[in-house]
Amino acid sequence: MSVASAQAQPQRIDNFIVKENLTQNSKLAIIALDSTEQPLERINGTFVFNLNGFQQNLQFHDGVAVVQQPVESSTFVFFKHKNQENTVSKLYYIHKKDKELKPFKINGLLLLLIPLAILLIAYLFRRFLVTFVIIAIVYAYFHFAKGLDFSTIMESILDALKNLI
Repeated sequence: MSVASAQAQPQRIDNFIVKENLTQNSKLAIIALDSTEQPLERINGTFVFNLNGFQQNLQFHDGVAVVQQPVESSTFVFFKHKNQENTVSKLYYIHKKDKELKPFKINGLLLLLIPLAILLIAYLFRRFLVTFVIIAIVYAYFHFAKGLDFSTIMESILDALKNLI
């Protein structure tokens, strides 16, 4: 591939995945992907991402950028990147055990369907109200202790619905 053709290709991130950094130093790596979920090694430069509402300038080398802040404990992280044409956002639950991080991608529709299913079950089986209260307590725990904010939930749901259309 010549230098001229490499420069003609746009430097744009339309898709990404989050993994643990290879050095296992409690840091996350963001890998730029193409539409077929293959890594884009031609992505180099600084790209702006929002992580839970905080703007970060991430330096990509060969399609990979490392978030500089280490993850101290299990938490939810909402990654958002805005291109010239669209916005790509994904919600992950980062599970930390010892020094190992395991990111789990969460579909925004689940954040809508699970509470609706719980409400339907609670409505149908009123005697199981205790179960509903326990689930509400679990939700409150994740909200206050793990960083899952209501605005993040709503934004993730809206992005998932927008991607369906």
